[in-house]
Amino acid sequence: MISRGDLSIGQQAVQSTHAAIDFIFHHPDEAGAWHKTSNTLVSLIETNEKSLLSLSCDIKRTGVSVTEFREPWMNDQVTAIAFVSNEETRKLTKNLPLALKQTNLQTV
Repeated sequence: MISRGDLSIGQQAVQSTHAAIDFIFHHPDEAGAWHKTSNTLVSLIETNEKSLLSLSCDIKRTGVSVTEFREPWMNDQVTAIAFVSNEETRKLTKNLPLALKQTNLQTV
């Protein structure tokens, strides 16, 4: 999942969750296969909507299914995307920071 870095941390978490849930509904076979073989979640951030949309297009060009979540209360802007990662998508996203990494929050 990748959300926008220009959103608050709370918004990033919620928007990523929306994208993940929508992905499950739109791509149930891929989501099911992911759940059985990996079940790993990674949450990254992209700078803004323009960069997120560009990345989404790049990922789609690899043949990977992508779900873009559009937030109605933000004029239907794309706020997060979800997809099942593979080697090609990892190359495209390797320089993106982990979500919440820019905070002082500790994780367990």
